[in-house]
Amino acid sequence: MNRPEYVEALELWRQGRFWEVHEALEPLWQQLSGADRELTHGVILLAAALHKAKDNPRGGWRNFHKALKHLEGLPATYRGIRVAALIEATRQALEKGPGQVPPFPLL
Repeated sequence: MNRPEYVEALELWRQGRFWEVHEALEPLWQQLSGADRELTHGVILLAAALHKAKDNPRGGWRNFHKALKHLEGLPATYRGIRVAALIEATRQALEKGPGQVPPFPLL
């Protein structure tokens, strides 16, 4: 997605600043509809999962599973984001433990 909010969120993601990813995308999420809204909500929840996992692994997994409900209905690649790869990278980071920064796969 080529919106300023996503540009900011991607840089924050690369820095491992997952709470800030959530904050950067939430106003945009509230404005969107349809598949774009589902994508953005899912990304917010993945970021929340990675943030939460630092202190509470179970809470991280809970947010991960919430994200799946929004992302699994999307194509494997949507709006330049490799959705399936993002889900898998986040899953692997959660399995490895706190402090992992998974890649954010783009086309």
